[in-house]
Amino acid sequence: MLDTPVLTAQDFKSDIKPIWCPGCGDYSVLTALAKACAELARPRESIALISGIGCSSRLPAYTSVYGFHGLHGRALALAAGVKLARPDLTVIAAGGDGDGLSIGGNHFLHACRRNVDMTYILMDNQVYGMTKGQASPTTAPDWCESKLTPEGTGISPVAPLLLALAAGVNFFARGFAGNPNDLARLIVAGINHPGFSIIHVLSPCVTFRAEQRAWKQAVHASDAAAPATLQTEALTRFAADDGFTTGILFAGSKPPFMPPRHAVRTAADFERDYEIACKSDSPSIGVSHLSAGPGRRGVTLPKSAIDLFNNATA
Repeated sequence: MLDTPVLTAQDFKSDIKPIWCPGCGDYSVLTALAKACAELARPRESIALISGIGCSSRLPAYTSVYGFHGLHGRALALAAGVKLARPDLTVIAAGGDGDGLSIGGNHFLHACRRNVDMTYILMDNQVYGMTKGQASPTTAPDWCESKLTPEGTGISPVAPLLLALAAGVNFFARGFAGNPNDLARLIVAGINHPGFSIIHVLSPCVTFRAEQRAWKQAVHASDAAAPATLQTEALTRFAADDGFTTGILFAGSKPPFMPPRHAVRTAADFERDYEIACKSDSPSIGVSHLSAGPGRRGVTLPKSAIDLFNNATA
């Protein structure tokens, strides 16, 4: 029997050269993710990386694991579907503060509630970088460098930690892109923790937020002896968090969500259930009747569905 080769961090990177701006924090996130995958020592084909839209969502293309570059704000919904369909896979979602907390904010909340066993790497630079520098959900209300908001947004920013805790997240860690080794440790811990885990990454955008270079001096490790384990404890502990505390901040114990597994069904099974058949003209109910288009071809519905429709429209 041949020995399984030991994969290095470089083995988890693809041959595609990243096109992020020079100095972008996402380069270090890619490095940290590759290091974490190597430390986990799982085959590349057992890992799925799902992303949305944005600078940080380019991540799957730069790795050698299975990847899916999805729709804006839908990374968590896609990742949950992958995990529920293939629970044997290690599923990681990735995206930015705009993708995850604005258009994807609803999925963020319900991913925390549902607690599917997957990990979300949330790269936060407090700006929409790919569209050339607009205020994001985590931008301070007085940031006035965007032409769209020259006097600032005047809107309180989202606090990812408090929002996730209130929604019921099971694990929350925060890291800094400028420390990829520590970030890799947090990613490994999140993946190994059962349930939904968030790795909140402070990933500077020095192109549109040059002042974020100062984050290197602002970040500080949590002074707590251990992560909070109760939601109320964590909310109290981090109510006045400055957003720069790093480390594993919360580790809950809720069991992961996994619906009952049913026997695999074939196409023939579905055909028997729904009696899919094209008809040139249907005297009963079907697409042709519903659309009032004589002669249209449609789908014959099962009797129970016909009864339900007739009762609802009687």
